[in-house]
Amino acid sequence: MEDSNLYIVDAFTDQPFRGNPAGVMLLSSDFPADSWMQTLAAELRHSETAFVRPRGQEWELRWFTPTAEVDLCGHATLATAHVLGGDNVFHTRSGVLRTTATGEGWIRMDFPADPPSPIEYQDVLDGMEVSAAVRGVSDILVRVASADHVRSVQPDMEALAKLPARGIIVTALGDGTDGEADIVSRCFYPAFGVPEDPVTGSAHCTLAGYWCPLLGRDKLVAQQLSPRGGTLRLFLDGDRVHLEGRAVTILAGRIQV
Repeated sequence: MEDSNLYIVDAFTDQPFRGNPAGVMLLSSDFPADSWMQTLAAELRHSETAFVRPRGQEWELRWFTPTAEVDLCGHATLATAHVLGGDNVFHTRSGVLRTTATGEGWIRMDFPADPPSPIEYQDVLDGMEVSAAVRGVSDILVRVASADHVRSVQPDMEALAKLPARGIIVTALGDGTDGEADIVSRCFYPAFGVPEDPVTGSAHCTLAGYWCPLLGRDKLVAQQLSPRGGTLRLFLDGDRVHLEGRAVTILAGRIQV
């Protein structure tokens, strides 16, 4: 393991081949050219690949989808913290992010809160009834009637790719089917080469900002209902959201180019 610099990690799960897979590349010095990192992310074909380099006792962290660099990625941050172990401080395009091991494999991430604002929306969900729509920093969040509606939604990917946002979050209250989940969601990002993201940490900054005030709670359990599925714990603390998740290393190796 100590000779490895490229990892594949399943994030927001404690089971292999579940949750959201991310690439993690550990660098010993400067970042490679942006075009090289973008090419590697496209080669790995995961929704995000993280590139991390030392900054004194802390780290600099960047994230790439198969088609673009992004400002914030929760699951690839969790995957990186899992690989590095212990507590970490990351310098990113979204500011300073901190991760802390909280026991039993859980890692807590300290992210900026994203309280969304109501918007008028165009229904791109194939006629499904939308009860509310809000806009966060990156995503449009639409609330639908039930968890069953979240499970069955089949959005028009071509229409979603034209929205003035990174993508769309479809959400509802949990119905008891998915363990202890208070809320459920699915996330779609076709404009960024990710038709459906398995588990989206950054989207839960928006989900926490929407659901916690609405429910009068500062702690929630969230389940993302993609085919792979994933579980998160959410803690809203003023202008910060603490996301907790677990991760499993699937592969550790050395890149040859």
